[in-house]
Amino acid sequence: MSLTKTGTPIRTSTAVVVVVALALALFSLSTVETLPVGLLPLIADDLGVSRASAGRLVTGYGLVVAVASVPLTRLVRRVPRRTLLCALLALFVVANLVSAAAPGYWVLLAARVTVALTHSVFWSVIASTATALFAPEVRGRVVAGLFSGLSLASVVGVPAGTWLGQQAGWRIPFLVMSGFGFLALVAVAVLLPSWAGAEGDGTTGAEPSRRRFLVLMAATALVICGVFTGYTYITVFLTDVTGLPQSAVAPLLLGSGIAGIAGTALAGARVDRRPRGTMVLAVTLLTVTMFGLCLLGDRTLAAVCLVALLGFAMSAMTTALQSRILHVAPGSTEIASAVGSSVFNVGIAGGSLVGGLLLSTGLGVRGAVLVGGVLAAGGLAVLLTESWVVRQGERGTAVRGGVSDMPA
Repeated sequence: MSLTKTGTPIRTSTAVVVVVALALALFSLSTVETLPVGLLPLIADDLGVSRASAGRLVTGYGLVVAVASVPLTRLVRRVPRRTLLCALLALFVVANLVSAAAPGYWVLLAARVTVALTHSVFWSVIASTATALFAPEVRGRVVAGLFSGLSLASVVGVPAGTWLGQQAGWRIPFLVMSGFGFLALVAVAVLLPSWAGAEGDGTTGAEPSRRRFLVLMAATALVICGVFTGYTYITVFLTDVTGLPQSAVAPLLLGSGIAGIAGTALAGARVDRRPRGTMVLAVTLLTVTMFGLCLLGDRTLAAVCLVALLGFAMSAMTTALQSRILHVAPGSTEIASAVGSSVFNVGIAGGSLVGGLLLSTGLGVRGAVLVGGVLAAGGLAVLLTESWVVRQGERGTAVRGGVSDMPA
């Protein structure tokens, strides 16, 4: 039997099962988010649209998450978390059933937008809801357990979904993900305590700081934009710069995903003791990896190792980022998580755009990776200014307080 900080008892085994269910839901959401990438030709041919139009099923999803996360999370702040999560998962199940049965492109797009809206809120509330079931000192490990679902989506979900779609038709993977969502829904409805995530339980950061949070968001935007400036075109990089055959790309990305699982686990084990240090280390690894790919990407062994390191560091950073948000959130951790989700998706979209522009200007994919490394280094520099920014804020507050206390 474990005891939460509200003093409400809950069996540890029950709490663990709830976290597994939420991780399964996150796995399903994250798989569905990028599933059209692997099924793009099949969807385009079946629905009679261009591949560019089919690609917008992914782009539109990301834009909806970026725009809707904060306002929707604010809108549902007072809804009991068990009720909210059950409603979100039910909507996810229905929307994916609609996707599987969609008679045309616009119905499929509408279903995708619905799932994206679900994703916007789910991502914002899942960490605070899960960590409320456990003692504060294991918060990082709980977040790592949740985010294992995210790592498995890239390692297992999308590749398996793509293979299944190629064998049985593109609609079947959406049907399977709907089934996984239903399993998570049942577990949450039966096992999640009604008080989990209630007002006052996990709603504020452990050490709230507006300045630290703003620094974290600025650094995240730069780092993610930098990584995706190059990573969006990693297939082109591996074939054109490294000289690998197209058939070697999928196994390499699988290896990167497996390394990502290790990154999530190791970050989860470390982040409770050194939350800021874990974040800095992960961002440093990402920066070094981007520059390493630019300098050594034409050497096969180096490229293989660096792509794996990229997956490791990216997953470690994602886990550390969420834990850090829960630590320094200046107000509601759920609103802070929504802001983090928006910033993350803006970084992805911005990086893809910057990389595409660099490719079209003639700098090539190696140049895109170099610029990505520079942006990531800028993010690291911003992250390292955190203590200085906080000291400046405290000094300014002290000066203003001293002035106000002076006699007239």
